[in-house]
Parts: sequence; C-alpha cells; structure tokens
Amino acid sequence: MSDRAAAPPIPVLLYHAVMDDPPDWIAEFTVRPRDFAAQLDAVAASGRTPVPVSALADHFAGRAPLPPRPVALTFDDGFADLPGPTAEALADRGLPATAYLTTGAITPGGHSLLPPAPMMTLDQVPLLEQCGMEVGGHTVTHPQLDTLSAGALRHELAESKKTLEDVLGHEVTHLAYPHGYNSPAVRRAARRAGYTSAVAVRHALSSDTDEPYRIARLILRRSHTVADVEAWMSGAGARVAPYPDSLPTVGWRLFRRARAAVRGPVFAG
Repeated sequence: MSDRAAAPPIPVLLYHAVMDDPPDWIAEFTVRPRDFAAQLDAVAASGRTPVPVSALADHFAGRAPLPPRPVALTFDDGFADLPGPTAEALADRGLPATAYLTTGAITPGGHSLLPPAPMMTLDQVPLLEQCGMEVGGHTVTHPQLDTLSAGALRHELAESKKTLEDVLGHEVTHLAYPHGYNSPAVRRAARRAGYTSAVAVRHALSSDTDEPYRIARLILRRSHTVADVEAWMSGAGARVAPYPDSLPTVGWRLFRRARAAVRGPVFAG
C-alpha cells in the first residue's frame, strides 16, 4: 500500500470576508452570503465530520485520533461579518470553525498593513467562542513573515498571541501565516512562540501526514462554486500535502526578502 493511500485527503477551507460589496483589494477572496450558505450546505451534506484545527493539531501530536473523513473550516483576518451572520450560518448548521485574527486590524487605534475594510473589533472576540468557533493568531500587522528580521518576527507572533489571550482569558495556540508565507525559520519561530499548529495556504488538500506547522488549506475565491467544494469534499480537485516547496516558490521568497530589505515590511496579500 502506498503512503498516499494511508493518508486520505483532508479539506481545510480558508475563507476571508463573506459579503456582497467588499472593498476591491479583498474582492477576489470574498464569498457572497448566498454562495457561502450553499457551500456550507455542501459541506454539511458531504458526510464529512467537521472539526476545528485543534483536532488536527491533536492528531499530529499523537494526542487523539481524527474522526473518519474530517473537514475543517477556517477564517482569516477578522472581517466585520465574522461575529455576526457568518458565525450564525455556521452555528445554524452545527459547523465548528477556527478564526485567525489580525490583532492590529481589530484593535481600536491599532495598526496593521491591511488596507481599509469593515472589521470586527477586539471586544467581539469572545463572541466567536460563544458561537462555537476557536480563535487563533494571525499576527499583529499581517506582514510577509518570511521577510522579517528575527526580532520583528518574534514581535508579530508573540504580541498577537498575548493580545488574544488577554481578551479571552486562556492560552491561544494556533496560528495562520498571513497569505501563507512561511519558511523553516518562521515555522521554528512559531513553535518557540508557543503555537502548537500553524496553517499555510498551499492551495492544496491536507492529509493525516501533513506538516503541523504548515497545514495546507484551500483558499475560497469569489469564482469558486458549490461543485468545487463538492470535489474537495470527495478528496479530489487539488494536490495533496505534504510536498516540498517548488523552485519557483523558493525563488519568489528570495525576491520578496530582497525587496523587504529595501522597502521594509510588506503587506502579505
């Protein structure tokens, strides 16, 4: 039996905003509410078992097995719809999810590299847990983490974690890399900062042998249809992680590092 046969694909979906009229900069990664509802219905009808990312982390760490045919739903940044209609749509279907929040963008008077958009606020973070969502960190300012100095990287990882822990009153141990940008050094820093898992993007299906500090996700674009979601639920329609970085990916990282050395931190998006 092949290794791939022993590692069935696990869809981990990545959403951003769910709204009809998003700002232009996030429009490509925004799903209309009616499309979102249809996609959630497809997930619910797929026969998969919805789990939060913490369940994947527990599996990778050998603490608990995964249920048969799991699926995970994740949300990045912390747009204004999240603690309202989006959380309600998930709760109505009994679907757990994991929300990764950019603390500088949701803190009144805070600073982030995200362009202007309707965002939730820090005092709404506990509402997410009340709706059955778990909360993870997504840095302070949303930079390209693999281009930062060691000190700036530590700050982004530690300060966002602390801010969320202060408002929730418990430890926050899950991380999402902004736009998926990471490297071996970033993954080591995430572990040292106290995170037990980290999700990337990779535009791929995850698996039960995926890497716990760059769990693959499938990013939802405005153009994706219910048929795309149904294909992913069947374990088809995308590459399956883990797999090594391609030469173009490594080359793009080196280019971005050189650019950041001249221009300073750059928005990951």
